[in-house]
Amino acid sequence: MSDGVEWAVHCCTVLAALSDGEALPAARLAEYHEVPPAYLAKHLQATTAAGITASVSGPRGGYRLARPANEITLLDIVVAVDGDDTAFRCSEIRQRGPSVSADPAAYRKACHIARAMWKAEEAWRAELARTTVADLFAEVVTTVPEDVLVKGAEWIQEVQVRRRSRP
Repeated sequence: MSDGVEWAVHCCTVLAALSDGEALPAARLAEYHEVPPAYLAKHLQATTAAGITASVSGPRGGYRLARPANEITLLDIVVAVDGDDTAFRCSEIRQRGPSVSADPAAYRKACHIARAMWKAEEAWRAELARTTVADLFAEVVTTVPEDVLVKGAEWIQEVQVRRRSRP
């Protein structure tokens, strides 16, 4: 999984804290997380193309969630940023080397390693599909120390106040 997935999940969790109609620019989200702005913008564009975030233009524009946080799953974000390819790709190395079988029937069924990996991926994807941005936001609110939450909320409010005061 790429760093972009982590960045996008964190950004969506921050965006879940915004009031209706508010948005944060990609550059400010990059600043908040101390990640490269150009790379983050690329990942936010991918989440926008997938209908997870919405891009708002203009001097008070930026990004916001495109739908309620409880309707956005971690799997949605992973697929938007990294694509829907399987994590494990079987290259059939069992058909090489000294123990190779001359009988093609020996390879009709996927090998036990590939089956185990695909089964694990199914479980992983199911868990990601069950976990929403709202779940993550609720966990942040209940587990992060209060002083850290206050600093984050103050930062978001400061950004919003400065943006509202622009002509």
